[in-house]
Amino acid sequence: MSNDAEILARAKERASHGRQQDEGVLVIRTIAMPADTNPAGDIFGGWIMSQMDLAAGNLAARVAQGRCVTVAVEGMQFLNPVKVGDEVTLYASLQRVGRTSMCIHIDVWARSRYARNGEKVTDAEFVFVSLDENGKSRALPKD
Repeated sequence: MSNDAEILARAKERASHGRQQDEGVLVIRTIAMPADTNPAGDIFGGWIMSQMDLAAGNLAARVAQGRCVTVAVEGMQFLNPVKVGDEVTLYASLQRVGRTSMCIHIDVWARSRYARNGEKVTDAEFVFVSLDENGKSRALPKD
């Protein structure tokens, strides 16, 4: 098995035995539209990643009670394609909190318009830093 095939196999294994669809906080549910497609007609991976960043940023702002910025994205692999008309659902869960930063896990699921169940599309860890009004890192609230 090639290195790429091994990585994909491990990711699919993690998806089937790891998190369940309803773990984490439901942050975004949207419909994939034709404007979001790549030249092959599938939903553009960049659109999915931007939805993930929006979802993670939403939770980060709640935790920080203020402005945050994305500083890293770790471990993203696409497991299944998303088609036009699919319902795309994003779940967020807070993984770690430091003094000024936090790590938020995002799971993405897609459900065909007429299907009962969805399939996991991808997941990743997003690292955010809390900022003050001058754009400098600031300590996260203690509560």
